[in-house]
Amino acid sequence: MSAPQLSAVLVNYNAGSELVTALQSIADDLGERWWEAIVVDNASTDGSADAVSAFAPRARVLRNRENVGFARGVNQGLAATGAATVLIMNPDCRLERGAFDTLRAELERSDRVALAGPRILNPDGSTQGSARGDPDMLTGLFGRTTALRRVLPNLGVAKRNVVAADARAASSIEVDWVSGACMLARRSALERVRGFDERYFLYWEDADLCRRLRGEGYQIRYVTGATAVHRVGHSSRVVRSSAIRAFHHSAYLYYSTHVAPTASPKRLAAKALLSARCWLKLQQSRSFLE
Repeated sequence: MSAPQLSAVLVNYNAGSELVTALQSIADDLGERWWEAIVVDNASTDGSADAVSAFAPRARVLRNRENVGFARGVNQGLAATGAATVLIMNPDCRLERGAFDTLRAELERSDRVALAGPRILNPDGSTQGSARGDPDMLTGLFGRTTALRRVLPNLGVAKRNVVAADARAASSIEVDWVSGACMLARRSALERVRGFDERYFLYWEDADLCRRLRGEGYQIRYVTGATAVHRVGHSSRVVRSSAIRAFHHSAYLYYSTHVAPTASPKRLAAKALLSARCWLKLQQSRSFLE
């Protein structure tokens, strides 16, 4: 028997009904084609993983006894699937019709294309800024969700950090990295770099993966003709403080690995700035909850 046309890997942690919506969107987009999905459940307590049985035999669950994080969870899913083409998608994300074929066509254009990411929308239809430039010291000021980027969106550094989502002069453009919320990947390329770096528990593992793939000569493509909708951070809201800490830990890990790989004043400055930012975000989060 030949391998399925697509293996989908979703890492679930208390995603509730969003997980069913995600799987249904894959089923709707793939139709009668042979696909498989594995949901790696990181010890959810909301019963969300039980709903996967409705999609059997195409979908199944791999249950972890503890939350092992996103990167390790994806790697577990990759090891348990077999298609040459892999969809990595968050359970709070859903494919729009035609997304798979459009993304797959991009991979098939050249064997040097490792990843193709769709244009990701927020539930209200606004663009999410899912194609980015390599993170650096200024990303904390001009990243996707920062106030400075909202005030000065046309500044060069802002445009470099977040690629304009409405730039549709071409069907796709080469970018530094695309969001791990939804990406179609060539399995052979993922295997060449040994998948995601499991030192990243949550956040920035997608930027790291794309950078390592590019280091092997692969391309990352942002495909404006393919669309997915992402309800940002549904699972992380459950453990907001842990998510904030994970974000800043991973940001420093990325910076110390790729930007300042040896001890230097830049690395010390990054650690101090990220520690201060993490503390501030934790205080804001506590105030909000109160």
